[in-house]
Amino acid sequence: MHVGRTVFAQVMEHFPAHEFQKCVARYQGDFRRRRFSCWDQFLCLGFAQLTYRESLRDIEACLRSVQSKLYHMGFRGRISRSTLADANESIDWRIYADFAQVLIAAARPMYANESLGCDLDATVYALDSTTIALCLSVFPWARFQTTNGAVKLHTLLDLRGSIPTFLEVSDGKRSDVSILDELPIEAGSFYVIDRGYLDFARLHTFHRAGAFFVSRTKADILMHRRCSRAVDKSSGLRSDHSVVLTVAASRKHYPDALRRVRFYDLEQRRSLGFLTNNFNLPALTITQLYKSRWKVELFFKWIKQHLRIKAFYGTSENAVKTQLWIAIAIYVLVAILKKRLALDAPLYQILQVLSVTLFEKTPVLRAFHAPDSRKESDLFLNQLNLLDF
Repeated sequence: MHVGRTVFAQVMEHFPAHEFQKCVARYQGDFRRRRFSCWDQFLCLGFAQLTYRESLRDIEACLRSVQSKLYHMGFRGRISRSTLADANESIDWRIYADFAQVLIAAARPMYANESLGCDLDATVYALDSTTIALCLSVFPWARFQTTNGAVKLHTLLDLRGSIPTFLEVSDGKRSDVSILDELPIEAGSFYVIDRGYLDFARLHTFHRAGAFFVSRTKADILMHRRCSRAVDKSSGLRSDHSVVLTVAASRKHYPDALRRVRFYDLEQRRSLGFLTNNFNLPALTITQLYKSRWKVELFFKWIKQHLRIKAFYGTSENAVKTQLWIAIAIYVLVAILKKRLALDAPLYQILQVLSVTLFEKTPVLRAFHAPDSRKESDLFLNQLNLLDF
């Protein structure tokens, strides 16, 4: 029988503790905290994400039920609902935001060779946001509409491995397009966006920085065709034009030429138009790049279904952001485990297995490998039957 560490302790060792302490020191997170540290809070909320705990009282009850194991799981402070609530209110959420970025930097190289579904070696990002509804009377700082509250999670997703590289948590009123001002721009990379981000002044900043964008176009954008390229209409392509903006105000913001690709989707029976500043890729690759943007929608669906980001353990802005960033850290941790342990299971299945084995004292790899049913049946047959005389 294995009498070593719990699965929870083995999983947590994949977090770089020294990097976490750097983040804590940067914001003096443990200043005058002797009984309950930032690491204790991170472990508690990480445990809550992995096991789908509903409330602080739920976290307290579950962890206290295994009091004898807590020290060996990494906990040093006394777990109580009030202590957790105070930590959520007072410990700076930026500690966990910075630490999540450390994990993201570790995870991205592991997925650098993942396929995009098209022949392209460059890095491709998808940008979008999702809204998380909140009760305005409970979260008065998160005003969205007159009677509704919400926060927005703006995400730039690396489409190789679906790893979020940039995240911003804002109130529900912030416009999506304004987040373009804060994005890190990488020369040679592709940024796939939907029509809500069409702002030619901001997109020209990407163009000047040597980055490429791909977006849906709008019907009311006036453009003048300069030249055309031949297309294979049997592939669904309808046209491939080099265009310039005709409205003076728009042309002032984006004076260079753009490329407009039209495509007919046979499945949905509708015509789609795309704008990009890249003139070298095949037209069909441009359409495939935009189709891959759907991965960011799947990312939002995944974290809402499998992580605790729709019900919160605190009502302050600091508590909400802390929970969201720790949830992202857990998502990236699962992605790292998948590669480091060479697991074939999808991310949701890894999370499900962890949720029911955290307190087991078994090698973490054994938790993901099914036992040999043949050997177990042979062992059962070799046992003596008490009814045999």
